[in-house]
Amino acid sequence: MRAFRITDWERPPRIVEVPEPSPGVGEVLVRVAANGLCHSDALMARTSEAFGRALGWQVPFTLGHEIAGWVAEVGAGVDSDLIGRPVAVVSPASCGECAACRRGAENACVASDVGRGFGADGGLAPLVVVGAVRELVPLGDLDPVVAAPLTDAGATSLHAVRRALGFVGSAPEHAVVIGAGGLGSFAVQFLRALCDAQIVAVDPVRRRRDVALDLGAHRVFDEVDGHTAALLAESIGGGGADVVLDFVGTDTTIRWGTSVTRRGGAFGLVGAGGGTLRRPWFGALPRDGVVFSFQGSDIADVRDAVALAAKGRIVSPVERFAFDDVATAYDRLERGELDGRAVVIPDGPG
Repeated sequence: MRAFRITDWERPPRIVEVPEPSPGVGEVLVRVAANGLCHSDALMARTSEAFGRALGWQVPFTLGHEIAGWVAEVGAGVDSDLIGRPVAVVSPASCGECAACRRGAENACVASDVGRGFGADGGLAPLVVVGAVRELVPLGDLDPVVAAPLTDAGATSLHAVRRALGFVGSAPEHAVVIGAGGLGSFAVQFLRALCDAQIVAVDPVRRRRDVALDLGAHRVFDEVDGHTAALLAESIGGGGADVVLDFVGTDTTIRWGTSVTRRGGAFGLVGAGGGTLRRPWFGALPRDGVVFSFQGSDIADVRDAVALAAKGRIVSPVERFAFDDVATAYDRLERGELDGRAVVIPDGPG
């Protein structure tokens, strides 16, 4: 079968021929309906050998960690009734046995540094092996193509919203989303679904602001600057927002986001823009507030994101690409030209 793989450190990924995989004991083989693309895939392609080996990655490996499809085959010890069922595949790897996994915090699992699409074979191929049934989420009537981005982009955004609401309570009055792209647009929807806050989205791209309004944002702004901060303070009555979620993560957005978080509020850093908070802590952080960061999501987040989509409470807009166009899809993703999440439809096996 053909797969889109990183074949060597710091080399562009490419389509190559690889043997079809088969499931071992306790494993499941999934026929991939679609694989969502992520900015982190491009970062992996630029990973140095020293950093990759420190994480436990081995090249070559197939990219792709937003996977949905149908169970094609099961290994020994797995119920054969699963064959043919539509499933989403949980994105973060986890062992299921450590203290983090036992408390449902799989994204903190010690095994999470290596997984499908990051250091091991992922879903940019017709078939992928899933190591445990616990990593499958039933889809029912939900289209697997639509479900694929929910396994990471959707679930990560839901994780951010849940953590913020956990710090400030379930009834915040005002919430700000910085960056209304793939993850931020999901965050707008989850905020709308889980609380009654007035939602403000900030993004320099006009069409993303328009999408955010369509998805439930009450107001949008185009820049993270002093003028916007003043307009925001005027619109929410001063004092800052209860919740601020930064899906960009640059110096500018972190500094601005913490400055508009109210005392006792929550600022969540999700974006991997490489920013830092280059100011003394006094006056730079919300007094008696919470600043948190994380990577990934938990199994419960994937299940709940899928459930909300199945009930029609959120939507997962996608732009479909043929497998031969995977490089074009990544290029458009990097240039910010997509209106929905890019999903690649793989070849048939064989």
